Amino acid sequence: MADLVIYFLKLGTWGFGGPVALVGYMNRDLVENKKWLTDEEYKEGLTLAQLAPGPLAAQLGIYIGFVHYRFLGATLVGLAFVLPSFVMVVALGMAYKLYSGLPWMQAVFYGVSAAVIGIIAISAYKLTIKSISGIDINAIQSKWLLWVFYLIGVVFTVITQKENILLFSGCGVIYMPVKAPPKWIRKPTTLPALVWAGTGFWQYEGKTLQELGWFFLKAGALVFGSGLAIVPFLHSGAVGQYHWLNEQEFVAAVAVAMITPGPVVITVAFIGYLVAGFPGACVAAFATFLPCYLFTVALAPSFKKIARDASIKEFVNGITAVVVGALVGAVIIIASRAIVDVPTVTIAVVAALLLIFSNKIKEPHIILFAAGYYPNDQPRDPTDRCFESGCFLAQRLFIVLSGNGRLLPGARQRNATCSADSLSR
Repeated sequence: MADLVIYFLKLGTWGFGGPVALVGYMNRDLVENKKWLTDEEYKEGLTLAQLAPGPLAAQLGIYIGFVHYRFLGATLVGLAFVLPSFVMVVALGMAYKLYSGLPWMQAVFYGVSAAVIGIIAISAYKLTIKSISGIDINAIQSKWLLWVFYLIGVVFTVITQKENILLFSGCGVIYMPVKAPPKWIRKPTTLPALVWAGTGFWQYEGKTLQELGWFFLKAGALVFGSGLAIVPFLHSGAVGQYHWLNEQEFVAAVAVAMITPGPVVITVAFIGYLVAGFPGACVAAFATFLPCYLFTVALAPSFKKIARDASIKEFVNGITAVVVGALVGAVIIIASRAIVDVPTVTIAVVAALLLIFSNKIKEPHIILFAAGYYPNDQPRDPTDRCFESGCFLAQRLFIVLSGNGRLLPGARQRNATCSADSLSR
């Protein structure tokens, strides 16, 4: 057990690239190289992670721990995988809370905010293709109802700037009988009971930590396939409903998810820290990952039977379609506030194009590059010399990581000026 726990501790520390990359590392290391897991066990775990709510990579890791060492293995593997990124995110939250009022920090997030829009826009597009269908007439016709749910998610989110758990569940309930009606669908008490329970859960209010706990518990239960699916839910709650964060702070939270290893969803700890310090970070992380853990250990023993149930798959497909639509709606809302001028438009477009056309450049590289953009009309003070040096180093680091040996002319000139000014002071 110790070797498995240590492996996931290392993966949580160095595992960049998002959920798809992380599950790929697990297949390479645990199935192909170490032979700790059979190919059949890996595929079963991956299928479970895709069907049940929860971050994909974290859920697969918990399943692997459960297969070998039951509840203790699932618990220790889950903790080992999440702990490194949790520590990093809390440290970044402390730094952000300490320095966010300084001009150089505000300048950093001027570019980062725009880059995040480009990144999550491309992620939303890829998630749309993966979860619903390709963008062609035949595919759209065969999945037309999922596209309707998708558009409902987009429009509802843009207009109301809220997420509604009943809307998500309702789309799943509607799609299930259309594609694969289960035996119990005609029972009169099932749907009213679900609606009643969901309504009571949604309207719960309490003190700050209690609110954090309930809110992130609901958020964790709505993450299907990709950690970014949680973004619209977090935005509507943390910014719109509870007013815990402003737009800049929320975009900073999304950026933190892009530059840290491990599961993307761990950014909830950053939000929790900004709201209620270290206790808030712990409550947010625990509540978000609890549904993932419970679903995995509850479903794993009888998963082969569940996986053959077409009704369950179609229920998940219906929810996923509207959740992805809500993600697109959230991108539109955040972009309307983060894209404010020509430079931010340029940064967002360049970030998106880099992800489309370059295999070497990844999200953390783009965030570092965007952090180095310093608008000339920003106010200067003595702390700017620190930022200017950081600007130069961040962009140099970006060049090394991306394998590109040169800067764009404008960036080269700005960095040369920036470096010379810093050294002359």
